[in-house]
Amino acid sequence: MLELAILGFLADGPLHGYQLRRRIAHLSGHARPVSDGSLYPAINRLVDAGLLDRRTEPGASAAHRHTLSLTAIGRAELLRRLRDADGLDISDSTRYFTVLAFLSQLPDTADQHAVLRRRLEFLRQPASFFHDGDRPLRAEDTDDPYRRGMLTIARATSHAEQAWLQEALG
Repeated sequence: MLELAILGFLADGPLHGYQLRRRIAHLSGHARPVSDGSLYPAINRLVDAGLLDRRTEPGASAAHRHTLSLTAIGRAELLRRLRDADGLDISDSTRYFTVLAFLSQLPDTADQHAVLRRRLEFLRQPASFFHDGDRPLRAEDTDDPYRRGMLTIARATSHAEQAWLQEALG
């Protein structure tokens, strides 16, 4: 998802590494902080693969600044990753929100809606954090107030997201 976020933010235009890091932190930093030890190796992999272009410019001090931009191959890869989002990209909320943040980059509404339909299908499946054997437990099935709280919040969030998805799919 880090690579998808890099490609997605650079689809809007060139950025310096620091600017990119801040945008990624705002998108997902509360859930999964991004360290320089993760970000810069990911940038290097994308540059080496020809998905990003890195241009060195003089900085405000003695250090040089690197401006990153998306190449045509990088844009094609971004669109492929968005179009093909499935599995954990759909079921893991943080990963899905990264996909959703850049879904408007897909030019074809049918492709956008296919991703949203996969998420809606996932949300409609019975799920729970807790089980009695193979049976998922609902909030009403537990006396533990904290587990009941988790399940109540998850259900409300799921219902709200399903309503939004149905509206977006029209």
